[in-house]
Amino acid sequence: MTESWNPAQYERFRAERTAPFYDLLALVRKVEHARVVDLGCGTGELTRVLHQTLGASETLGIDSSIAMLQKSKQHSLPGLSFETARIEDYRPRAPLDLVFSNAALQWIDDHARLFERLTAMLARGGQLAVQMPANDDHPSHVVARELGAREPFASALGQAPRVSPVLPPERYSLLLEELGYEVETVRLYVYLHRLQKTSDLVEWVKGTLLTWYEAQLGPELYARFIELYSERLFEALGVGADAPYRFAFKRILLWAKR
Repeated sequence: MTESWNPAQYERFRAERTAPFYDLLALVRKVEHARVVDLGCGTGELTRVLHQTLGASETLGIDSSIAMLQKSKQHSLPGLSFETARIEDYRPRAPLDLVFSNAALQWIDDHARLFERLTAMLARGGQLAVQMPANDDHPSHVVARELGAREPFASALGQAPRVSPVLPPERYSLLLEELGYEVETVRLYVYLHRLQKTSDLVEWVKGTLLTWYEAQLGPELYARFIELYSERLFEALGVGADAPYRFAFKRILLWAKR
């Protein structure tokens, strides 16, 4: 699989993608001399905001995308550093005061096991703060899965199109309770994005969901995929490519303290 994350494509909708970060950050309680990790930090711009807002002693941002992390150098500060690593492989050197993740854990399977591992990273009294898209039932996702299951794409993908592992909000509430957190907050937010054109929705998912398809299909087949995907998406939505579109985007925000 090739590198498919494109910072410029991802940041085309920077304002819309940033809003959930600030809503999640507002749930976090400030702790003196905190040790923090930001899982899936992207370009590092928001990790810097996290570090400065909390006044953390040490914040580490990790991301598996070299392309994304190339922009993190401009955001370095005393106590703030970045590292190329997969979330699945990360292990802290010492217990953390905050495990923070904004729009990244939806790429990792088996959330019951994942959240158990994240909890083990925390010191007593440590906090977990996570934001994840919960929009897998939207036509932008459904059409991609249906198309990816058909030829010639199915053979090229070599596996069934990916289904998001994100659980229903109530399951996270129960899971956090099972993991022994003293207090928790689990919220389902709906962010309404007013896109100028329905074709902008294709550009949106090209920066996130469709990176999985791009990485495996290769340039020519991916171009054909996008062509058919766009046609079928507009048909499913019942609107033309140039018509304004109101994109209701569901996200789960959760915070818990041990």
